[in-house]
Amino acid sequence: MSRPYLEIQGLKKSFSLKPILRGVDLTLDLGGRMALLGANGTGKTTLLRILAGLTKPGAGTVRIGGWDIEREAQQVRHLVGFVGHQPYIYEDLTAIENLLFFGRMYKVKQARERAAELLMRVGLTKRAGERAGAFSRGQLQRLALARAMLHSPQLLLLDEPDAGLDEEGHELLETLLREHTERHGTTLFTTHNFERALKFSDRIGVLGGGRVAYQQESGALEPGSVRQAYQEVLR
Repeated sequence: MSRPYLEIQGLKKSFSLKPILRGVDLTLDLGGRMALLGANGTGKTTLLRILAGLTKPGAGTVRIGGWDIEREAQQVRHLVGFVGHQPYIYEDLTAIENLLFFGRMYKVKQARERAAELLMRVGLTKRAGERAGAFSRGQLQRLALARAMLHSPQLLLLDEPDAGLDEEGHELLETLLREHTERHGTTLFTTHNFERALKFSDRIGVLGGGRVAYQQESGALEPGSVRQAYQEVLR
């Protein structure tokens, strides 16, 4: 039996002695898509930042593609693409300069061609030479998606990825996620939208009390049942 692509065991994290994650256990197979729900402050963003290597875990183990995220951080970094609440875009650089900068960081082959391709995919070709600081929230989110996918990561971590996107942006996001899955890419994303959670996922998880308190295959679920499970976890 093959190992899960993402393995989280007993993950804990506290800030200023306040526990946020109290023992998260979670696995996700290669090509799997999981939507993680939870109220504000339950630790969803903290969990994704730990997986992206931006925050150190307090305790527990995390392996991505068989690599330990602390001991083998360099290998893990090339496997993960992250879109968070902050776009992680340099506002003084143009859109193309941002992607070329990250292309050098991730040692992307033919980085300029790859960057141009992704700017076209996210609808920013005409603004490639403009400073990112002049972009709207939605345009920054599109550029952040291009940045996250630049090095063709195996695992996409998306923290409310539809924030700031218009209807066309939602359709773009859906297309990019579908293509990522078709390439056997793995996706873990957070959202407050139950319908979108079901549409984009194979599994639903609800984070509460610092743990994944509910998990279920999403195929047989409806938004009403997800809402009920969500409310029960938050009681």
